[in-house]
Amino acid sequence: MTESLAYSMRLAGVRTKQIAIAMSFVTSTLLISRLSNMFQAPLLGALVDKSTLDSSGLTLSLLESQFRFIIVAAFCGALVGAFLTPTFGTLYQAAIKRFLKVGSIPRVVGYALKPSSLVKIIKSFRLPPLSSFKKISLSSIPKGFLIINVVVTSIYTIGVLCSLLAGAYLPEFRATAIQLSGIVNGMATVMFTLFVDPSGARITDQAVHDKRPEDDVRSVVFFLQLGKLVGTLFIAQLLFKPLTKYIMMVTMIISKSVS
Repeated sequence: MTESLAYSMRLAGVRTKQIAIAMSFVTSTLLISRLSNMFQAPLLGALVDKSTLDSSGLTLSLLESQFRFIIVAAFCGALVGAFLTPTFGTLYQAAIKRFLKVGSIPRVVGYALKPSSLVKIIKSFRLPPLSSFKKISLSSIPKGFLIINVVVTSIYTIGVLCSLLAGAYLPEFRATAIQLSGIVNGMATVMFTLFVDPSGARITDQAVHDKRPEDDVRSVVFFLQLGKLVGTLFIAQLLFKPLTKYIMMVTMIISKSVS
């Protein structure tokens, strides 16, 4: 959900003409996602430990099913984030303007936690109006990076889960398998760095300098979130088992090379 909400920071940056501050806010926002992963990781590890203690096929099949439910939960979070995008776009704009006055993110957070500010935040909640979808268009937006974004988000969703499941199937080499999540997420990182992020940033910068309409950024945000939903719900489920086997294969190659 947090990663989906970070997309709305592009719109906030364009509307306030403070794109550098907006991008720094993205990093601050993603701290919530990283903290969530920090709490989730030991819970996932405990599931793997229990499955390795009982290495029956039924237990491993149950573990895989549990991981697939976690992927569905990630989709639900992305969906909630998509619906909250208009609200958080407005909140991010207010946060950027407040930051320009006080120059400190902790002060901005402290101001937001005041009872009067919390009331304003609650009152600002709104669902995406149907009229906003009429301005969504693919006509002036490159299609390639949007397609790659679907693959990138699906891989990011399952990278760690694949390595954990591979470790459960190969308990004697579990530490090696778990450390290999990077060979999956690394592919996604390269594609995101080379193809997705630069294209989205180019469109955002052009809108800031009035070389593109704001509606193009709104369209980019919409299709990036749509790609995240499709990638998480469908592509991630399709790639989950093949990428797990890929990590298992690399794990066995490494184990043989050091034996």
